[in-house]
Amino acid sequence: MEVVILEFFSAFEISSFETFMKLAIAAVLSLVIGLERELKRKPVGLKTSLVIATFSCLLTIISIESAYIAEASSHEGVNITMDPLRLAAQIVSGIGFLGAGVILKRGNDSISGLTTAAMIWGSGGIGIAVAAGFYIEAITAVLLVIIGIEVIPPLLFHFGPKRLRQIEARLTVYVMEEKAISEVMEELDSSGMTIETLSILHSELQNGTWYYKLSIRMSYAQEKETIELYKEVSSINSVKQVDIEMIN
Repeated sequence: MEVVILEFFSAFEISSFETFMKLAIAAVLSLVIGLERELKRKPVGLKTSLVIATFSCLLTIISIESAYIAEASSHEGVNITMDPLRLAAQIVSGIGFLGAGVILKRGNDSISGLTTAAMIWGSGGIGIAVAAGFYIEAITAVLLVIIGIEVIPPLLFHFGPKRLRQIEARLTVYVMEEKAISEVMEELDSSGMTIETLSILHSELQNGTWYYKLSIRMSYAQEKETIELYKEVSSINSVKQVDIEMIN
């Protein structure tokens, strides 16, 4: 009897230590992704990634252990079969709701938050992979993701095709005369800007004065400073106001 009890506690200690290690590894790997998002001031940072990965790992461990317990406790003539990863499938679906919450649509053609949403999904994947015992695979995945986000884009930004070496910005220009619209477009073209979209609104001020609002989405070389672009556009005759918003 004493031998059975000792074996039980020994197995319990091994199982508890293994569970602790899995949760710790999932937490550490999630911090790598969370730190990358935190440094870029994104909605999902250290705490969110840590919570998602750790609890995904915990639920996967529970799912796997429950299947083993159910199989071990089967009575003679009764065969109980359970999917060890049944909870993991639900984790992926549940994380989708969190990812949808960080995707934002700005204007008619600008969507942000897709990478952050993918990071949320990836944090859950890390927890599931570690809980299932795929430690090397989880570590490799994190390293590849970090390299793909932090190393490759800067290289393409400096040495890739011209399109990838340009910065996107949204420019709003207010002019009082119609002829100033052509002047603004010519100035942008001569400065090497690539016009993506153009929207013109003709509206009236409260005092009865009419003005034109130009909403321009454009790309330009990274070497050009934003303040330099602002000065070039604002120096055009009939331009009353210039607003510039960088698109990340």
